[in-house]
Amino acid sequence: VQLVESGGGLVQPGGSLRLSCVASGFTFSSYAMSWYRQAPGKERELVASISSRGGSTNYADSVKGRFTISRDNAKNTVDLQMNSLKPEDTAVYYCTKRGGGTFYSRVDSWGQGTQVTVSS
Repeated sequence: VQLVESGGGLVQPGGSLRLSCVASGFTFSSYAMSWYRQAPGKERELVASISSRGGSTNYADSVKGRFTISRDNAKNTVDLQMNSLKPEDTAVYYCTKRGGGTFYSRVDSWGQGTQVTVSS
């Protein structure tokens, strides 16, 4: 299993970023995927999840209405569109694979992470 994130960077408050994760080494369309984040000195936080076929999504309250998770099973990618970014969104963001088709299954693989910094 390989998960490779991209799209992180520095953005001003109120700005947008789109994170992308390219997956390989498994049947992508059979597994739910999630994005997590971890800020310095804070616990890791589940940000958003999407079921294997993309029909169901779930978001942390802190990002609901601002972030959108999506997937393209033909391209083996899962994206996180982040709008109206706030300084408290600053963190390393990780793409993860779950062990089944729903986002209630356990995470079993992690990407290397991509840094998102929201600052003026």
